Amino acid sequence: MTTARGPRRADGWTAGVRERLGLGRLLPLGGPADGVWIAETAAASVLRAAARPGAVLGELRIGLAEEAAPVEDTAEGDPVAGAAEGDPVAGAGAGGGPAGARPSADPGGPGSPPAPPSALPPGPLRIEAEFAAAPDRPLPDTAAALRAALLTAAAARLGLEIAEVDLTVTALLEDGASDQVTVAQAAPPARVAEPEDPVAKAAAGAPGVVSLTRVLGSPVHTARDHVRVEVATAGDRRALDVARSVRTAVAAATEERLPVSVLVTDVVGAGRAPGAEPGRDSGV
Repeated sequence: MTTARGPRRADGWTAGVRERLGLGRLLPLGGPADGVWIAETAAASVLRAAARPGAVLGELRIGLAEEAAPVEDTAEGDPVAGAAEGDPVAGAGAGGGPAGARPSADPGGPGSPPAPPSALPPGPLRIEAEFAAAPDRPLPDTAAALRAALLTAAAARLGLEIAEVDLTVTALLEDGASDQVTVAQAAPPARVAEPEDPVAKAAAGAPGVVSLTRVLGSPVHTARDHVRVEVATAGDRRALDVARSVRTAVAAATEERLPVSVLVTDVVGAGRAPGAEPGRDSGV
């Protein structure tokens, strides 16, 4: 039977799919034991904000440094664990990048928590970006400064392990345009969810959490073998540190001691460095 609710339901489903696809890839933060992922769009917003005058970032993508298959889902839709044995953090990345964060102990119980659906497995990442450069400075110098800024932001602001940064100059800036930061439009913010149970309230109360979000479904997804939490973090705190606090808080609020994973879907105020005055935020 056709009802008036049908089109609205279809529109809601379509909007949900578009929002999910708008996250981009789900990138690992820290090591396998950390159980933390971040949306590519959220990470890109922080990286774009790190660009310096004299370089205007265009297209920016983040993926695995080496080709590997993403974590697959089970038949029931719950993700399987994508962590490999051993420690993938191998010191400084190629190109002079800082070393990735060391994995922390799992506060949610033994074993590595499962990854979100279609998430990339833990491992070194690669940034590919296009940029336009000011003509008053040698291109190698501009590229080196931009590469250093991206590596620093990835490690200090997010907790990403970046092994490679591949930059391509696509144009020269005209006079007066070198103070721009990005040419891309901002991505819409993730849907905010109000905490309704003790576990959700524990996650929302962790230091650095701006709000719970609901992009993949419920902000707190409890399965038979794991708990997954979606959050938006504050831009003046390192995303990995905030997510670790969320995992600790959620683990303490649950009785089952299930493995806990965290997905950061948004970084609020990503265009402002810690302690800086509010300014223009950069989008994805």
